[in-house]
Amino acid sequence: METLIPIINRLQEVFLTVGAEIIQLPQIVVVGSQSSGKSSVLESLVGRDFLPRGSGIVTRRPLVLQLVNVPPLAERRLQENGIKADEWGTFLHSKNQIFTEFLEIRKEIEEETERSSGGNKGISPEPIYLKIFSPHVLNLTLVDLPGITKVPVGDQPEDIEAQVQEMILSFISNPNSLILSVSPANSDLATSDALKLAREVDPDGRRTLLVVSKLDLMDAGTDALEVLLGRVIPVRLGIVGVVNRSQHDINTQKSIEDTARDEQAFLQRHYPSLASRCGSRYLARTLSRLLMHHIRDCLPELKRRVTVLSAQYQARLSSYGQPVEDHSSTLLQIVTKFASDYCNTIEGTATHIQTSELCGGARICYIFHETFGRTLQSIDPLGGLTELDILTAIRNATGPRPALFVPEISFELLVKRQIKRLEEPSLRCVELVHEELQRIIQHCSSYSTQELLRFPKLHDSIVEVVTSLLRKRLPITNDMVHNLVQIELAYINTKHPDFTDAAQVSASVNSQQGLQDGDKCWMNEKVAEEKAPVAGFSSPVKGQAINLLDTAVPVSRKLSAREQRDCEVIQRLIKCYFLIVRKSIQDSVPKTVMHFLVNFVKERLQSELVGQLYKQNLLQGLLIESQDTAQQRSEVAQMLEALQKASNIISEIRETHLW
Repeated sequence: METLIPIINRLQEVFLTVGAEIIQLPQIVVVGSQSSGKSSVLESLVGRDFLPRGSGIVTRRPLVLQLVNVPPLAERRLQENGIKADEWGTFLHSKNQIFTEFLEIRKEIEEETERSSGGNKGISPEPIYLKIFSPHVLNLTLVDLPGITKVPVGDQPEDIEAQVQEMILSFISNPNSLILSVSPANSDLATSDALKLAREVDPDGRRTLLVVSKLDLMDAGTDALEVLLGRVIPVRLGIVGVVNRSQHDINTQKSIEDTARDEQAFLQRHYPSLASRCGSRYLARTLSRLLMHHIRDCLPELKRRVTVLSAQYQARLSSYGQPVEDHSSTLLQIVTKFASDYCNTIEGTATHIQTSELCGGARICYIFHETFGRTLQSIDPLGGLTELDILTAIRNATGPRPALFVPEISFELLVKRQIKRLEEPSLRCVELVHEELQRIIQHCSSYSTQELLRFPKLHDSIVEVVTSLLRKRLPITNDMVHNLVQIELAYINTKHPDFTDAAQVSASVNSQQGLQDGDKCWMNEKVAEEKAPVAGFSSPVKGQAINLLDTAVPVSRKLSAREQRDCEVIQRLIKCYFLIVRKSIQDSVPKTVMHFLVNFVKERLQSELVGQLYKQNLLQGLLIESQDTAQQRSEVAQMLEALQKASNIISEIRETHLW
């Protein structure tokens, strides 16, 4: 199991190269209040002074610390390319530079912190990655976070406390992290901010290890025995007490070895029963053991996660396509694919079929048979035509002579007026189909031809060509539909097989009314009309001039039997002929739209696209990828490479390594 921690360190380096945190690796996160002794605890684990020191907030960026156990220098001298130092450190931001002096490591941490956080106590969430190689350390991965502070100093923002807590929570919320909570023994653990934050993400304490620091600074007559035994605050992973170096020890440069010796002596004097389970050396062994077991428990899920993400990123990379090498071939493939998807959407054979709404050919069918068909059916054959309009048309058609029969001219005049009402819904049908053909362009761009989105200029050019083709065909189709109505208006075919003969209509009306009574009433009405003023005119006042060109508003009156008969004959004839024409228009308009607009676009689309776009002077410009696509492909490729490396690293672990 000793190989597990180095493997996690290698995984951490792999994912750091791509700057991603999609994999939550097992690690130990050190949390504590400002000046709680976190830095002293870490230095005791390393055995060297290397962390910045001072008053106030010192750790201002997360420090990811990897401890790597290496053979002693005497054993490594046999290696030709080995580093000629017993201990050394490296930083990720200066990977080629090796630090053999720990004072230089401290200086580099301070300078790197100031580069990102400023020189006046500002904090930054960007981590510093440090790897220390030494024969005196155990393999460990630790993350040292800024201490929890209350009052902003320097150029720190007013919400510095919230920022630090948010940063800490972002690390300890990782379910694969162990929480090393550092609290000083000379303060009440019930008020420990570190334990409070740990409880928020780990309420059962399954991932928390408590370190009670500064045991030697407790008030006289008090001790931390109850705390160390877990009787005050129970923690599942255990409680370890340590003795930190005092400020005087730091100023006098007291060595870590001497500090460890004095720490053991202090524990033997004050806590003899717990001396073997306290101290910095025991803490290092405990952390290494806990981390190895934690890695073993997390490894199956980690392996599954890497496998799933590899498949996802492979699919994403495939969706971005390969960089363009043959511009001509690529353009032809994209144009052919778009034209095919466009036609398939109309035919209903497209791969991506919507389930939320009708589109393509299905919507065109709905327009023809539901929208257009119902609109025509809702048109009343006699709508907008009053009996007065019919009588006026009959009288105008007879001229100065009274009519013995209903004049045919009046029928043609009135039926043409009704037929013209079919033109507007017919043209609206063309417009709706044209709009749907425009919508198919966006549908194909968004769903069917993902590769087209890589090239914004080509996408825009294809949209422009198809839109232009539709725009050219629209007036032609409108003219043809307009001509359909004009054809019906040009010749009123009263010999149409489905048209009822006028004589039959007249005979039917006469049989219903009774010809004799009708004639008698008509004769009486004529006599009454001769005696009465003409309908629509007033009797002139004596002494007033009469203007015969003035037309007064017609006076409503009861129609005579003859007039009723004539009106009903005309109405029946108009309705019969209108229904014939409406049926013809309802059938011919969809056929016209399909032939002159839909089928024409389907047949000419690919040739039009190739003719307009397949030009040598346009190829380079059209196939320029968007910056977002190129950048995303690069990022996904790097991430996929990192995941593949991680998979190879994990595959090196054998079952025997886990036990």
